[in-house]
Amino acid sequence: MTDFFDAVQSVPLIRYSLIAGIVSSFTFGVVGSFVVTRRIGYIAAAIAHSILGGIGAAIFFSRIWGLPWLTPMVGAIFAALISALVIGWVSMRFREREDTIIGAIWAFGMASGLLFMHYAPGQKVNLESYIFGNILLTSRGDVIATMVLGVVILSIVALFYQKLVAVCFDEEFASLRGVSSQLYFLLLLVITGIAMVLLVRLAGIILSMALIVLPAATASRFATRLSGIMLIAVLLSIFYNTAGLALSFEMNMPTGPFIVVLASVIYGCSLFFRGRRK
Repeated sequence: MTDFFDAVQSVPLIRYSLIAGIVSSFTFGVVGSFVVTRRIGYIAAAIAHSILGGIGAAIFFSRIWGLPWLTPMVGAIFAALISALVIGWVSMRFREREDTIIGAIWAFGMASGLLFMHYAPGQKVNLESYIFGNILLTSRGDVIATMVLGVVILSIVALFYQKLVAVCFDEEFASLRGVSSQLYFLLLLVITGIAMVLLVRLAGIILSMALIVLPAATASRFATRLSGIMLIAVLLSIFYNTAGLALSFEMNMPTGPFIVVLASVIYGCSLFFRGRRK
């Protein structure tokens, strides 16, 4: 591990990657706990994949019209918000066709993103970095964006925590108590979408689903209260990102996939040991 700690001190990209992983863990642990509790993992996956459409559109139009502010992250945020609201509206209005329409949005986001990137003028887009991710390309600007978006998400959660919890556990009871369950369900999808944007930089679109679900799923094996699940999920996310970054660096392996494999193995072990206790 000596080489890794030396790299953290001497190589800015490694240092930024470590900071971004730790900072983002608070967002992933909290939002992931809501996703697992509300059982909307498939919706989170659809939002993650539709983000590629926003990334591709941002790259295409920024090069066509010369808009330096229209970065891939800006496009990803717009796509995440739009897809979250559309999927939420579809889920509430057309529940019997929910899975089909969500699948269509999932596929449209991926396909449109590929087309935008194909026809974008200039240098060819490194599609692999968005699909599979590369935390080692994290810049100082990415760290700042991660902090800002994380603060926004956690502030929203803190402000509406009780209502979000009510919607997650008993939507009908929440409605009877005067809570607009549909409104807060949409809010939950919005913060999930923003969290998925942060994950795309860390693990890519394909692997982001695991990092939003696995820490919280593992935590739910050892805690029953949502606050306890969140705390354990945050700690697990920090461990996955830190240990995954260090070990993958030492073994010269792709960081994003290695982090997901590490999280998956620990989740599998949690199922085994839980079963032994029973």
